Amino acid sequence: MKLLLISNSTNAGEKYLNHPKNEIKKFLGNEKINAIFIPYAGVTFSYQEYEDKVNERFNELGHSVTSIHKFDNPVEAIKNADAIVVGGGNTFELVNQMYKNKLMEPIKEKIASGTPFIGWSAGSNVACPTIRTTNDMPIVEPESFNVLNFVPFQINPHYLDASPEGHAGETREMRLEEFLELNKSIYVVGLREGTMLWIENNNIKLIGPKPARIFKHGQEPKEMTKEENFDFLLEN
Repeated sequence: MKLLLISNSTNAGEKYLNHPKNEIKKFLGNEKINAIFIPYAGVTFSYQEYEDKVNERFNELGHSVTSIHKFDNPVEAIKNADAIVVGGGNTFELVNQMYKNKLMEPIKEKIASGTPFIGWSAGSNVACPTIRTTNDMPIVEPESFNVLNFVPFQINPHYLDASPEGHAGETREMRLEEFLELNKSIYVVGLREGTMLWIENNNIKLIGPKPARIFKHGQEPKEMTKEENFDFLLEN
């Protein structure tokens, strides 16, 4: 499989998809690709608006996307895709619509055959075994929390260490520790904003200026930089 799993679409003060644009370009290559775009995580704007927003950046890179909502037969569109791109937003609504449109299995089969997959935020969540480490509010109840299972570990996008002054609630780390208490065998990658994971040929590398924070039940959380080897995450 060939996966580019991005923590976030936009860094503070930057244009949409600015920070990952060079990696997206390298990931897709120089030959023009028209990817199938999954916009279902977008809740407060239309699918067409979402497609237009993504295309503004992809066109600059010599590529384009076509939203899945434009196809009468979305399953067939996935089968014929040159690449699949899944945008961020609300993970629960994304998964809800993926199940309603019967896309889970076709996407699994397509990516297993070598078709490139790009996801950011919610789009990275669905590459994991389950969406139970998303940060999003469950605004709908999808058929299942189980998703594409491209990787054997969980991602927590937009990972933050901060505990705001005066805030008495759980930190992000505390919430992930709750997940690990009930899911002892699985790793969780706290993927900070501005970073991403490139996974190809059983190799995984961190890209970006910040380290990732690696969680596992019974182990102290570990900071890992892009110079270190992350391949152990694929062995779980």
